[in-house]
Amino acid sequence: MSKNNKSAKVSPELDTPTDLPQAAVDKISASLNVLLADAFALYMKTKNFHWHVSGRHFRDYHLMLDEQSEAIFATTDQLAERVRKLGGTTLRSIGQIAKLQTIRDNNEDYVPPREMLRELMEDNKHMAAAMRKAHKLCDEHEDSGTASLLEVFIDETERRTWFLFEASRQEGANAA
Repeated sequence: MSKNNKSAKVSPELDTPTDLPQAAVDKISASLNVLLADAFALYMKTKNFHWHVSGRHFRDYHLMLDEQSEAIFATTDQLAERVRKLGGTTLRSIGQIAKLQTIRDNNEDYVPPREMLRELMEDNKHMAAAMRKAHKLCDEHEDSGTASLLEVFIDETERRTWFLFEASRQEGANAA
C-alpha cells in the first residue's frame, strides 16, 4: 500500500514502509510519543530526586534512583525508534516533550525522601497504566511488535513501582 497520499507531516524521505493502515500508524505513534514524553519527564524527575536526596538512607536511595533513571532513559530510544519503524514521526524538542508529557514536574527546593519515593511510585504506576492503554491500542491494530515491547516496559515499570513502594515503607517505618 503506497502512502504517498498521507498527511504532509511525514517527509517522503522519512516515509517508512509499513503494512499498517495510516490511521493505525497515526494513533499508535501519538500514543507512543506521549509515552516517550513521559519517559523523558520521569527520567528528569528521577534524576532530580537522585541529585537532591538526603537523609540517613542517602546512599541506598541515591543508588536506586540512579539505577532507575538509567532504566527509564534506556526506554526512550526504543520507543522513538518504534514510532519510526511504523512510519510515524517522533519528538524533536524539549518543547514538544513539555506539551505532551502527563507526568508532572517537581521543582520544589526540598522534597523529603519518603515523599520523593512515593511521588515516583505514583508516576511509575501512571506510566504502567498508560503503557497498558497503548498496548490495548496496539492489539486493536494488530501491532504485535509494539505490543511486545510495551510488555517488557510494563514489567520493568512495575518493578520500579514495587521497589519504590518497599523503600518508602522502610523510610516511613524508620522515620519515627
